[in-house]
Amino acid sequence: MQEVSLHYRIPGFFFSPLLYLSVMKRNPVQILLFQLITACFTLTSFAQQGYYPDSNWIRQPAAKLGMNQQLLDSAVALAKRSEIELDTDLRIAAYKSYQREPGYQILGPMKDRGKPAGLIIRKGYIVASWGDIERVDMTFSVTKSYLSTIAGLAVDQGLIRSTRDKLNNYVWDGSFDSPHNSKITWEHLLNQSSDWSGELFGQQDWADRPPREGTIDDWKNRKLNEPGTFFKYNDIRVNLLAYALLQVWRKPLPQVLKEKIQDPIGASTTWRWYGYSNSWVTMDGLQVQSVSGGALRKLDTAGTCTIACQ
Repeated sequence: MQEVSLHYRIPGFFFSPLLYLSVMKRNPVQILLFQLITACFTLTSFAQQGYYPDSNWIRQPAAKLGMNQQLLDSAVALAKRSEIELDTDLRIAAYKSYQREPGYQILGPMKDRGKPAGLIIRKGYIVASWGDIERVDMTFSVTKSYLSTIAGLAVDQGLIRSTRDKLNNYVWDGSFDSPHNSKITWEHLLNQSSDWSGELFGQQDWADRPPREGTIDDWKNRKLNEPGTFFKYNDIRVNLLAYALLQVWRKPLPQVLKEKIQDPIGASTTWRWYGYSNSWVTMDGLQVQSVSGGALRKLDTAGTCTIACQ
């Protein structure tokens, strides 16, 4: 199969849901849209010189790039009529989504979401678009990809010797000192199998997406799983990954992202990666905000953060 990418456009970023389809709960509309796009290719191979877009992305007819225009139009039409069933006011949407979480509270900047919009890119060229692709929107958990990229860069630069190293060799504030937490490695945090237990910036690990059954006391006193043996999607632990990466980089992670990724690829300078009000830490005598890779919220007494592009 030839390469194709479906992207949701945010100034400075392109987010591909193909990875989402492999790791998140399968959405029938997403899968059908993906199948329609992959069906757009003809079996005819053609030669093309390598093209890498700069800040101005060029549009090309679908047929010129070996795609079936009719099927491509069908994919775009499906995307347009498949708007997510979520309140436009994302503050309301967030409170509805996390109403089961104790003491839930939004701690950072939010904005209303836009209508459906996106791009389909083939060989670096835009072959289709819909909606307002220049609109500023929030990216929420797409920031997890930024954290994993920053972790990879830390390995490349020798700041992390191995992803199998234990965190207590890098973070010395007691977060990884308990008998259970002392077993946790970078790999466990990166693949969400650490089952780290504790409090970070006032939020308890158990308060994020608690089980449907049981009470708060049950959640607090749950049996811990051996690190590396149990997957649990948990934003407090993702925040912990961001905090741990801050310890090795010794400078704000948005600055790392800008210098190592955004500037080299010619991305805009108008994106923003926000933390929340109580996630400031002292780093080599300076106050630095620890960012994260999730949705803005407060669990029990604090919360996580997000990226917004402007």
